[in-house]
Amino acid sequence: MTPVRFLFDEDCNARIVRGIRRRTSKFDLITIHESGLDSAKDFDVLAHAAMEGRVVVSHDVRTMTVYANFRLLAGLPMAGLLLIPQTYPVGQAIEDLLLIAEVSTAEEWQGRVIFLPL
Repeated sequence: MTPVRFLFDEDCNARIVRGIRRRTSKFDLITIHESGLDSAKDFDVLAHAAMEGRVVVSHDVRTMTVYANFRLLAGLPMAGLLLIPQTYPVGQAIEDLLLIAEVSTAEEWQGRVIFLPL
C-alpha cells in the first residue's frame, strides 16, 4: 500500500497548501511551481502527475475534468484528480485532505475523479 502523494495545481488556493504544511510534514505534497511545471497545460499536468504517482488537487473543475476524462477514455494512466470548488471553505479543505492522506492509499485513487465534499 502506497501513501497518497499530492500535486497542487497552480490555480489551487495556496492557503490550503500552507495550512497542510503547518499541520504536518509527514505527507508528500508539492505544488506545480515546486515541480517546475509553471504554466503547463492541464493535460501535461495530469501526465506528469501520472508518471510521478501523484493525485492532482485543483479548483479547475471545468477543464481539468475534461482532460482527466480524456485520459481515462484513452486508456492513459491517471493517479487521480481531486477537485475542490472555489467556494469550499479553506479550513474544511485542509481537514479533508489530511484525512484523505491519512486513511487512503494511492492505489485507491488510480483513475478516479473526485469532488469535495466527499
